[in-house]
Amino acid sequence: MRRLLIIGNWKLNGNKNTITNLIITLVNTFDNISKCNVAIAPPVMYLDITKRYLLNSRIQLCAQNVDIHLSGSFTGDISAEMLQDLNVRYALIGHSERRIHHKENDAYIAKKFFILKKVGLIPILCVGENKREYDSGYTQSVCINQINTIITLLGIEAFKNSVIAYEPIWAIGSGASASPENAQLVHKSIRDYIASYDTSIADKITIQYGGSVTPENVTKFFDQKDIDGVLVGAASLNANSFSMIVQTAENHKKSYPA
Repeated sequence: MRRLLIIGNWKLNGNKNTITNLIITLVNTFDNISKCNVAIAPPVMYLDITKRYLLNSRIQLCAQNVDIHLSGSFTGDISAEMLQDLNVRYALIGHSERRIHHKENDAYIAKKFFILKKVGLIPILCVGENKREYDSGYTQSVCINQINTIITLLGIEAFKNSVIAYEPIWAIGSGASASPENAQLVHKSIRDYIASYDTSIADKITIQYGGSVTPENVTKFFDQKDIDGVLVGAASLNANSFSMIVQTAENHKKSYPA
């Protein structure tokens, strides 16, 4: 069965003091969480500090980025093996902010997917459309094309023990989210496309929603059949807001016993 997966993406925010206080609060708050999976993605320079506080907790560690190389003369980059050494479980790839600001294309993102699978980390492939594509009705085709690049390079088997996060670019940080019903249509189209290759993988893969998720709107997303969790941005920087989202997941009918 698929368990709801909640990931807090802290992006380029915080300092040693604020992040330490936030982690301590979350660890104490989530002590009894058992029915959903939770991870946090701090800035890379705070991964080690975060790891220390997460020892013996139910919270997993997620990286915001990874390089396509495992070692070498690549100043400033982070390898998948380095992330593994810090007990990182997940890594975000294909986030729209990386696509836009760092010009990462589908082929480059597929290489990141490959290196994460090679090392044994779980890739979280972010897909989504911009406002122009949304207005033109291209949402589903854009998402499928981004997913298809992975299938073409690595085959459908690559999506075993992987995560897809649908994040409409126009919704990220805007305060406006896709309606739960529209998000469900996109999630279903993604699952159906994967099922056209392998129904078992499609049934098991976690597909999250991301884009201005809040404690107030998250239940309606969980209520949708093919939405298996949320990738949370701004709300994950507030311990109370993020705790409310996680507690909602823990209590939801789609959360399953460990």
